[in-house]
Amino acid sequence: MRSKLLVVAIAAGLGFSTFVSAAPATKTTKASTTSATTNAEIEMLKAQLAAMQSKIDELEQRTDAQSDINVSTGQAIEKVQASATNDKTLAKLEKLVNNTTIGGKMYVDFTNIDQKNSDTGKTAASGTGLDVKRFYLSVTHNFDDIWSANLTTDFNYVGSDGETNLFVKKAYVQGKFDQAAVLRLGSADMPWIPFVENYYGFRYVENTLTDRLKYANSADWGIHLGGDIGESKSVNYAVSVVNGNGYKNPSRSKGVDVEGRVGFVPFENTIVAVGGYSGKLGKDVQGVPSTNTATRGDVLIAYASKQFRVGAEYFTAKNWNNVLTPFTDKADGYSVWGSVAVADGVNLFARYDNAKLSKDRDHDAKDSYYNAGVEFQITKGFKLAGVWKHEKADKTVGTPVPPHVQNVKTNEIGVFGEVAF
Repeated sequence: MRSKLLVVAIAAGLGFSTFVSAAPATKTTKASTTSATTNAEIEMLKAQLAAMQSKIDELEQRTDAQSDINVSTGQAIEKVQASATNDKTLAKLEKLVNNTTIGGKMYVDFTNIDQKNSDTGKTAASGTGLDVKRFYLSVTHNFDDIWSANLTTDFNYVGSDGETNLFVKKAYVQGKFDQAAVLRLGSADMPWIPFVENYYGFRYVENTLTDRLKYANSADWGIHLGGDIGESKSVNYAVSVVNGNGYKNPSRSKGVDVEGRVGFVPFENTIVAVGGYSGKLGKDVQGVPSTNTATRGDVLIAYASKQFRVGAEYFTAKNWNNVLTPFTDKADGYSVWGSVAVADGVNLFARYDNAKLSKDRDHDAKDSYYNAGVEFQITKGFKLAGVWKHEKADKTVGTPVPPHVQNVKTNEIGVFGEVAF
């Protein structure tokens, strides 16, 4: 800008000089000489001005070119910065995806049930229909090599209110300090039921013994510690200090319950395990007297491989249903099962349960159960089984008729399935 003003000023000066030179000249020789000198100076100044203007134009062109370069450089830097930001975002997203696992498991069946009560005849449970008894959806995120977190939801149908329900089955933070020291805080697997299910292998067909008869919880809220001992993992253990109500009810009570298990692996695929439970089952709340402590002892002997499975479970319980009563009672029972692969992806299986549910209060309270079927591995993560089940549950009733043994017989036949991913 200043260079242009300078050019204008010089041009104005030259114009004024020209105007003066155009005025009438005197006849003196001195004046003529002066005029010629002035014209020569003007021409020289014009030449200098033209050269200066050329340099100014060249400088402006260089400045404009540099400005374009600066703009291009700035745009390139912005693109690089944006690209770096996107790369960081993608890296964070990739890390999140790589460190997070999503899984699910569904138990479904389409069966016909025929249930009869010895006093009233066929019950409302009879009929044909489709059931989705369980649908677990789980998310596990690993923060690092030690710490992780898990959330597992549980969907099921409750016949008493005729509605489906959604629960949080597992929600815990895990610290895996060693294979022999895995700590979980929150709602997590209890030591016994999931352990037995792993060797039984047909949970989608039926719950294991203590789960089916409601003498144990599969998960509960509390502190859980377990792991495998030794390089060969020949010994494993688990202990849980929990609220006692089960995963569906995280409420507190005056004390805590304890369940534990120790397992021995004498040779590959074989397990011999013992376990136990002691507590008030979450019923020892303020203002409610809890007379008795519920206890349970467990034994498991099993073998499980791809070719066949065989196992036996035994439990004995005391005061499991009498925590709040002045009476004491005992119960015990056993379950035996087996399966064999008869072809690629085809297994035959069978199971038998027998339990005495009230050895002190009601000697007639018994439960017997058995099933048999054939399983087909449709594809990875999807299997179906054709199954027949039978259960007979007896108990003594005294009202409204005189005391007598009432039994409920249930026959069920149909197709059961498991979808896991």
